[in-house]
Amino acid sequence: MCGIVGYIGKQDAKEILLKGLEKLEYRGYDSAGIALLSEDGVHVFKEKGRIAALREVVDQSVKAYMGIGHTRWATHGAPNRINAHPHQSESGRFTLVHNGVIENYQALKQEYLQNVNVASDTDTEIVVHLMEQIADSDLKVEEAFRKTIKLLKGSYAIALIDNTDSETIYVAKNKSPLLIGIGEDFHVIASDAMAMLQLTNQYVEIMDEEIVIIRSDSKIIKNTEWKSVQRNPIIAKLDAGDIEKGPYRHYMLKEIDEQPLVLRKLIEKYSNEAGEVIIEQEVREAIKSADRLYVIACGTSYHAGLIAKQLFERIAHIPVEVHVASEFLYNPPLLSKKPLFIFISQSGETADSRGVLVQIKSMGYPALTITNVPGSTLSREADYTLCTHAGPEIAVASTKAYTAQITVLALLAFDSASVRGVKLDFHPLRELSLVANAMETLVNEKGKMEDLVWKYLSTSRSCYFLGRGVDYYVCLEGALKLKEISYIQAEGFAGGELKHGTIALIEKDTPVIVLITQSHINSKMRSNVQEVMARGAHACIISMEGMEHNHDQLVLPYVHEALTPLVAVITFQLIAYYAALYRSCDIDKPRNLAKSVTVE
Repeated sequence: MCGIVGYIGKQDAKEILLKGLEKLEYRGYDSAGIALLSEDGVHVFKEKGRIAALREVVDQSVKAYMGIGHTRWATHGAPNRINAHPHQSESGRFTLVHNGVIENYQALKQEYLQNVNVASDTDTEIVVHLMEQIADSDLKVEEAFRKTIKLLKGSYAIALIDNTDSETIYVAKNKSPLLIGIGEDFHVIASDAMAMLQLTNQYVEIMDEEIVIIRSDSKIIKNTEWKSVQRNPIIAKLDAGDIEKGPYRHYMLKEIDEQPLVLRKLIEKYSNEAGEVIIEQEVREAIKSADRLYVIACGTSYHAGLIAKQLFERIAHIPVEVHVASEFLYNPPLLSKKPLFIFISQSGETADSRGVLVQIKSMGYPALTITNVPGSTLSREADYTLCTHAGPEIAVASTKAYTAQITVLALLAFDSASVRGVKLDFHPLRELSLVANAMETLVNEKGKMEDLVWKYLSTSRSCYFLGRGVDYYVCLEGALKLKEISYIQAEGFAGGELKHGTIALIEKDTPVIVLITQSHINSKMRSNVQEVMARGAHACIISMEGMEHNHDQLVLPYVHEALTPLVAVITFQLIAYYAALYRSCDIDKPRNLAKSVTVE
């Protein structure tokens, strides 16, 4: 969601901060700003909209060697210049940027700031005013910052500068991600290593409730007991070339095209020379010991979890429950005796999932994280991690991260079946290789999906996706993709459920996209198609080779029934892409959405 950058060193901070914010654009935001501390004081520039709009208001003549920057995704107050970060204290001495949510900001305002003029509607501004109030009591800034942070309840990643000190940035973190980048004679701050990859690939993680005092040539990490902490840097394993669009018009299309490559990479990572699936032994033992798996996820990752349930129950004979993280956190179910929790998250920073992880760890239950970001919060705090190896995903609407999650879950299910002595009637890696080939066929036939959009969605404001079994779960993801980036009202339904009420919304020419990849429900789904067509629906049938009828609009290359979601979803991703393109939508940065959801 929100993004933070900071720099202190010997180079001009202005352009470093702006470029860093540009690298964070993929996370989603509605406004941005920077603060530069030069010889003549602090200069704050902020603007609603994109970084390009911020660039237009930045005074290029300002020369500064330290500064902080921020992209905001509104939680408190409308997206506008006043509510944009950085925020300043009343005298202008302190300037601050913040990610997260301060849950007790109203109470702090009432207790400490009744006589302070608060300009914005944000929780963040309360923190910087509070800092000034506490610093006025003749405390050292370092101690005042510590006391301020102790008063905060909620999630935060904070960077603060003092206009009387051009050599220090103060940083604090709780629940929201933040890293310190190390360079020769400089340090950077970043919510995501990608933001400052052009300067350094060495980063030190900050743990919850730690405070860091950063100078160009030093960093001091203090824990909750105010003792210094030594921590070795990690190397950000990112290639700057991976985060460029290259010849593609949009990142989303690039990432759709990368899916066959990602799948083949996962086959390589999780297999040996004998053609066997290989999973870390401790993960194997954890699953073998569990009497039930609890999958915790949000959004697209939740949809991947629904497919995982089918894979584990049908292939490995392990019972699975799938829960939306934000619901589980406050309404946990009755648990089995030996549960294993599996957290699925593209970023590894999802706040709702992390809340559940903290909850179940306090109860002594084991956890496995499946993520694209090793070293992320969910990865560090879980007992085990499996990486999806998808490479950076920049577009807000997830594509390759989703198929990578399903692939890793499938590999895990195949391995679990083997461990439990369940014999498979197919060779898993060979079938996954065929899936990669089928994916490649579809991404090379984009024109077919573009034609479907022109025929079915060119004038529609709503669309329904129908499927049964695992196809229904894919339809949920297809509907989510379409609404995310084209803003068409789209819903996924179980084929037999539509007539229990929702069919009342079907009228002449309502587009209904039907997915049929499971042979045992082929005839049932075609009956459902007749039901909606009788009410005037404009039905588009997408079927699997071997079960197609003459009038189906698209036939998918055949793959094993257990793995059809990996192929079917490609068509839905491309349909969403071309629908958004037709409507001139901002495909990579859809309105109101964020890539990494770091607030509950």
